Amino acid sequence: MGRSYSTDLRERVAGEVDAGQSRRAAARRFGVSASTGVRIAKRKELTGSVEPAPTGRPAGSGKLTIYASDLISWVEADKDITMPELAAKLEEKYSVTAHPASLSRFLIKHGFTVKKNSTGNRGRTR
Repeated sequence: MGRSYSTDLRERVAGEVDAGQSRRAAARRFGVSASTGVRIAKRKELTGSVEPAPTGRPAGSGKLTIYASDLISWVEADKDITMPELAAKLEEKYSVTAHPASLSRFLIKHGFTVKKNSTGNRGRTR
């Protein structure tokens, strides 16, 4: 996925348009495509800002979010629970299917790590 143009460049293009240049001429002057010049000017016109719109999914919008307290309590109660066991428990209690990798990413996001103790067994810590 591409990156947004810098705010500085966006402001310069919008400034040229505000000074009376056409959108396409302003874009040509700063070496961006005509459509980018049009989009920047339109964004400035509609929102009053040239900042790029946020991309991606909003934080906390995954399907596991509503089960966070239960997942965390299950892991804290049984430090050696595996991700497939956790997925099975979630499926059994709530009829929600979650891939073990998704559960692992969810727990890492909530501060859990996997460490081996001195006996070589794994224990999940937070």
